[in-house]
Amino acid sequence: MYKLKAEDGTNNCCGKNLRRIRKSQKPPLSQRKLAQKLQLMGYDLDNHFIRRIENGQRFVTDIEIRILAEFFHVSYEELLDGTSEKSEEQE
Repeated sequence: MYKLKAEDGTNNCCGKNLRRIRKSQKPPLSQRKLAQKLQLMGYDLDNHFIRRIENGQRFVTDIEIRILAEFFHVSYEELLDGTSEKSEEQE
């Protein structure tokens, strides 16, 4: 069965953006720390979950996209495409 892939051949289009957003936090969050914070919010995942998303090895559900976007206070577009509504409005 054929599986959909991102343009770069990975299993998701948010991994690179997730890594960028995670590292842009002050102070930067490690994958482990992000997983711990999400666990405290009630989500059952670990740092391997984050690593596999960022490396493009894991497909990401819409529910997971929503959780990550809400956690980082970014739009879905920022997480999926690397663009934010704010930056587009400012141009």
